[in-house]
Amino acid sequence: MHTDYLIIGSGIAGLTFAIKISAFFPDKTITIVTKSTAEETNTKYAQGGIAVVQNQTGDHFKKHIEDTLICGDGLCNQEVVEMVITQGPKRLQELIDWGAKFDMNSAGYLDLGREGGHSINRVVHHKDQTGFEIERAILAQANSRNNIQILDFHFALELILEKNQCFGAYVLNETTNEILTIQSDITLLATGGIGQVYGHTTNPAVATGDGIAMAKRAGATIKDMEFIQFHPTALYDKNATSTFLISEAIRGFGAYLRTKNGHRFMLDYDERADLASRDIVSQSIETELKKSGEACVYLDCTHLHPDNFIKHFPMIYRRCKDLGIAIEKDWIPVLPAQHYVCGGIAVDRNGETTIENLFACGESSRTGLHGANRLASNSLLEALVYADNIYNFLIKQTSKNSMHRKEFKTWKPIEECKIDPQYILNTKNALQHLMQNNVGIVRHEKDLLVAKSQLQSWKNEVVAMQKQHQITKDFYELKNMIAVGILIVDQSIARRENRGGFVKI
Repeated sequence: MHTDYLIIGSGIAGLTFAIKISAFFPDKTITIVTKSTAEETNTKYAQGGIAVVQNQTGDHFKKHIEDTLICGDGLCNQEVVEMVITQGPKRLQELIDWGAKFDMNSAGYLDLGREGGHSINRVVHHKDQTGFEIERAILAQANSRNNIQILDFHFALELILEKNQCFGAYVLNETTNEILTIQSDITLLATGGIGQVYGHTTNPAVATGDGIAMAKRAGATIKDMEFIQFHPTALYDKNATSTFLISEAIRGFGAYLRTKNGHRFMLDYDERADLASRDIVSQSIETELKKSGEACVYLDCTHLHPDNFIKHFPMIYRRCKDLGIAIEKDWIPVLPAQHYVCGGIAVDRNGETTIENLFACGESSRTGLHGANRLASNSLLEALVYADNIYNFLIKQTSKNSMHRKEFKTWKPIEECKIDPQYILNTKNALQHLMQNNVGIVRHEKDLLVAKSQLQSWKNEVVAMQKQHQITKDFYELKNMIAVGILIVDQSIARRENRGGFVKI
């Protein structure tokens, strides 16, 4: 199969690029592969919103830039920060033009929320389901374009390479178990996050770090994987099988973090208190829980006007109510959960990786925007800006976009000898437990070395098994999770100073 542009991933990064390139090149073919349904992405689960400067609030680019740099703890690329922040208003307007609807205030302006690390209200949102609304709008746009083909339930296995050039990818059709050879002039990795490596995560089940692992095996440069952001306030429910996020915007709305005894402990750690950046709040909660031996801390919303709360956070209100938590009188139990990886596939300002014709965008990429810790609601903005940068770069490189096509060997799947699914499940659970305990918010050198040894052992096992067993999506996800785990551990061992979200003692 041949296509002009192959996009792996169907979230905000991949779809934004696809929409733009399809309009400029209506005669070109764009193929999007996604391992679940097209809408099942990290984007869909983003509650808070997009941080964008709005003139009517007295905000300005300098403030947003400063907030980002402070949050990144000295490791942001300042030129990248300035570029992303100043493009924000234009990229937001494009989303609105494509049909995304955001909340408005009584004066007719965008209603702006505030989150940790921000010095002013600047978060554009759609209630507490911003990502869901964005994904709805851009997916509708993509589906309306005749030259965009979306292949759902197709899982990218490996990149097709020759002499440090990417020529597409080998892709598993999950329905037929056929492995397709999809040759492409340009390949974009937009595969989202790595949350399932930890298990206790706000990410969906599809977030297994596939793009980062693929790029690593291909020889691309991967940076800053030690900077794992833990969201401070995931709902604590010991009976739940998945993690539900309690948006940071609730603290921006006025909620307080408290211990079981009612103490507002964030006042002890940072002058910004409950609105300190995520790394500081998560580390503070970790400290409090170790001191008290309790399982969680609490988010107090009881002093907030309930009607206003329900208006702004209807999904969170319903989830709490279903669990018997009445926000008018009950505190919400919360604790940190893995949320975002600040590192990933190293790219330049045009989204180019260290492999020719291979680009990366969104959470799977490392642009230099986030440094040691991401400022809340900067991630959707980054994806929009870099998708636009890649688009603008490629429309000026038309000769580069049309490579001489050649034939590559097909990947002949092993039809017999299926891998025991119980082995995959058991190893995945053990990996998540290992990462949670040994590579969490605060890390110890000896724990990292134990994790490295175990991860390497699992890697050797799956490499040997792949030679003799049938390839499945579940098996390859496990392989990718192990690869990502090794990257996080190795880069954690290599880092010698604590910055932002990275603490090693």
